[in-house]
Amino acid sequence: QVQLVESGGGLVQAGDSLRLSCTASGRAFSSYAMGWFRQAPGKEREFVGAISWTGGNANYADSVKGRFTASRDFSKNTVYLQMNSLKPEDTAVYYCAAARRDFGTPMSSGLYDYWGQGTQVTVSS
Repeated sequence: QVQLVESGGGLVQAGDSLRLSCTASGRAFSSYAMGWFRQAPGKEREFVGAISWTGGNANYADSVKGRFTASRDFSKNTVYLQMNSLKPEDTAVYYCAAARRDFGTPMSSGLYDYWGQGTQVTVSS
């Protein structure tokens, strides 16, 4: 089992930055690829970004490419999502998730075994 806890969400203005954190406990953090997803009201959960189990590879949705960056700190069992140049359409609940490392940087939510509880990000215009 892996327990994931997100933090760092909040209310910001368009153009601001936020850094989300996701801290893992339980089984070896380094064994998992880590992903970020988001869900806005009335919409389906969508892929945001993912980072490989080594931290050497990352993959992003086109809507956030160039603005968001995922990273991981193995000493803290934590993965981060740095979000810059935020837009109102980035408003959503953000979730981190863990997938088997064999999957690389998976975009499909169905490949993730463990999920956090989510953190709200609200971007005002």
